[in-house]
Amino acid sequence: MAACASLAKLNVLSSSQWIGQQPFSQRPSRLSSPRRVSFAIRAAGGYSDELVQTAKSIASPGRGILAIDESNATCGKRLASIGLDNTETNRQAYRQLLLTTPGLGEYISGAILFEETLYQSTTDGKNFVDCLKEKHILPGIKVDKGLVPLPGSNNESWCQGLDGLASRSAEYYKQGARFAKWRTVVSIPCGPSALAVKEAAWGLARYASISQDNGLVPIVEPEILLDGDHPIERTLEVAEKVWSEVFFYLAENNVLFEGILLKPSMVTPGAEHKDKASPETIAKYTLTMLQRRVPPAVPGIMFLSGGQSEVEATLNLNAMNQSPNPWHVSFSYARALQNTVLKTWKGLPENIEVAQKSLLVRAKANSLAQLGKYSAEGEGEEAKKGMFVKGYTY
Repeated sequence: MAACASLAKLNVLSSSQWIGQQPFSQRPSRLSSPRRVSFAIRAAGGYSDELVQTAKSIASPGRGILAIDESNATCGKRLASIGLDNTETNRQAYRQLLLTTPGLGEYISGAILFEETLYQSTTDGKNFVDCLKEKHILPGIKVDKGLVPLPGSNNESWCQGLDGLASRSAEYYKQGARFAKWRTVVSIPCGPSALAVKEAAWGLARYASISQDNGLVPIVEPEILLDGDHPIERTLEVAEKVWSEVFFYLAENNVLFEGILLKPSMVTPGAEHKDKASPETIAKYTLTMLQRRVPPAVPGIMFLSGGQSEVEATLNLNAMNQSPNPWHVSFSYARALQNTVLKTWKGLPENIEVAQKSLLVRAKANSLAQLGKYSAEGEGEEAKKGMFVKGYTY
């Protein structure tokens, strides 16, 4: 009967409650039962020096990451918005426009590619990887296999793709990729549940360890979705919980902190909250979270835009760089770099040059924001339009 009563109490617990309903400082003590302690020495597959150098190169002053790693389905939605069919030819044409933009390397240090793009070439036969290298832009690769429902959770997701990751990563390295990205998500309206947070953190840690063993700098990205009507204080609370768990498992998996990059969400109110936060407030809360959770050994913080308008994402980044930080604080933007470009191009060959110029405008704006020198004066109305999509998926 006592066992049944205990089981009943456990079943009453909401799936949205945190791990063990205890602060992270109250993990079961390891002092109660003496045991032998051993210390593993991490070799990072022999790539340690290269990983550190790659991360430093990406986290270089005034530069950030262009994320063009949308799945074929998501890229198809982007193309459909300008009246184009979702064909490999059209996807290749758009990505060629982006990756061959003259002068892009002045503001962009890395480009995250989808697997299809990593192996594609220009219409003239030059591999996209070589196009990037000529501009001193490091090629990266999306390695996760997308989100699927997480059984036992509060309608949450988990990210799949660990099976076969080591062999795939080795092949990506041979093709020229030097860093990797794995995106998982945490939903505040769904809890988040202890299970979802732990699954996200463990998956990111395993991916990071496997990536480093195969020469790829892992971008660690537990995206805290903008969905919801919660205040900024709730976002801060969740972000601190998530990043605590992430770094706990990164350490457990012997990940080399000097050879990773982070791609966090900015700490903002939920997209449906009645009050909108200023760039200064967002910078204050976001930097508070990072200072409490991220070791200074990590070389770069490359923020995602998460549905903010192009101008919002740039203003918020600029606000975070008004004083020195322990890490390179920069950007890894997709929509916040591409939105105006896509609408300028419209799929027309005669618009390629002007579309490439619009990409340089956005890249330069974020470069200035990384240096803390951006001004929104003269920005167009299109760049000010929000791009939040509820339940957005890649």
